[in-house]
Amino acid sequence: MEQHRSRPPHNGTHRGTHPLPPQARREGRDGGADGGGRPAAQSPATARPADRPSGVRRPGPPLFEAVRRMPNPRLTGLGSGLFCAALMFVLGCLDQLMFGASLTLYGLLFLPVCLLTAIWTRKGDLLTAPVVVPIAFAVGLLPVADSGGGLAGRLMGLVTALATQAGWLYGGTLVAGVIATVRKVVLLRRRTDRHRPPTR
Repeated sequence: MEQHRSRPPHNGTHRGTHPLPPQARREGRDGGADGGGRPAAQSPATARPADRPSGVRRPGPPLFEAVRRMPNPRLTGLGSGLFCAALMFVLGCLDQLMFGASLTLYGLLFLPVCLLTAIWTRKGDLLTAPVVVPIAFAVGLLPVADSGGGLAGRLMGLVTALATQAGWLYGGTLVAGVIATVRKVVLLRRRTDRHRPPTR
């Protein structure tokens, strides 16, 4: 008579594998919407901030990007004076050669030069910007002003040009003074905020 082999009770485990604890089996049945035990995918609203790109700079308006790409030197007081005077003298020579010494064009070109001088002057020498631009205006007038002959005639032509073009001189000086003042106020405010104790 054959004897039936006794089989070990089948409790859901295979030979050579270790049975899972009850907590792991319960998590496997309940976890995941597809029944595979995988955690549900994170929705975009609950994604961690680290998953999003954090160092990407959004492009600004075209005018702002063009200003950012401009050169940004830092001139000393002497350097800003030399820059402004040399540039105005070159513009005066070009005005004499190409446009027949047009004082109106010379005055128009003086305004952006004052703007650049006030912007490019370094923080410690901001007060020199409104001082050097009138000197540069007079230097640039040398090739533009009418000269009757000799040193006396050239000086008379320079004084006459300064008197007739005083509006451009005051306007350029005002532009440089306003920009230098604004930059100085912003610098002092940042320095005050930096040394202010944190509020609790």
